[in-house]
Amino acid sequence: MFVDSHCHLDRLDPQTHSGDLAATLDAARARDVRQFLAIAVTLEAVPELARISREHADVVISAGVHPLHRVDDEPDVEAIKACADRYGAVAIGECGLDYHYLDKAPDSVPPREVQLERFRRHLIAATELELPVIVHTREAREETLSLIREHTDPAAGGVLHCFTEDLDMAREAVRHGFSISLSGIVTFRNAESIRDVARRVPLDRLLIETDSPYLAPVPHRGRPNEPAWVVEVAECIARERGISIEEVAMQTTANFYRLFRAAAPEAPAEIRDALANAGLV
Repeated sequence: MFVDSHCHLDRLDPQTHSGDLAATLDAARARDVRQFLAIAVTLEAVPELARISREHADVVISAGVHPLHRVDDEPDVEAIKACADRYGAVAIGECGLDYHYLDKAPDSVPPREVQLERFRRHLIAATELELPVIVHTREAREETLSLIREHTDPAAGGVLHCFTEDLDMAREAVRHGFSISLSGIVTFRNAESIRDVARRVPLDRLLIETDSPYLAPVPHRGRPNEPAWVVEVAECIARERGISIEEVAMQTTANFYRLFRAAAPEAPAEIRDALANAGLV
């Protein structure tokens, strides 16, 4: 039983199962992927994600604005909260800081001060709603951690998704109640530092994701990613830790429902029973 804890179901490539979302989800279910968290990158996208969730009982959604997305009017805390509440989001995000393009393409991304204020508003909204926050961070380590420390409640927690930073940052986030989510990047040949994180972060703080349609894992690199391939991420973690894929599947599934508590009532009964029998929930 696997969970794709981060996928963009409204942005899947038209080549993926001929653009048929139902077929894409069925392909994942055939590999025992039993829960999907569909991630918003704009508040305007949330109604469509909510429609997908209504049509597929195993899909839950988030609400937030990606740090690289430019908007004419920045949503305030109340707007973020209202959107999440109206559409039944189980998390706030994805939000965060991404400084990778600030020097390379400064006119195409929000400036640093805008990203900082947007991230702060998302963190406050998540804390006030008592929802976990899904954080995208790249080349912004200290400011990301500083804002997390200042504005998040460890009891609600959150996740650093598609983690690409170092073990020290992962450990600091874990100390503040966060989980670390690994994507297909962990399978890449040049990603030894991420595999070190996979080996050394406590298993009860790891999540798995595809970030589809991006970052397809080995052996699918070069193709549009899809939720079925979260299994390859789990297989890599199992190899690196020297444990069974069944253990990775069970523990990361339990971790998901502990963090995204609003999704737990939607979990299939057999998953809830299996986790309870294993003493994981």
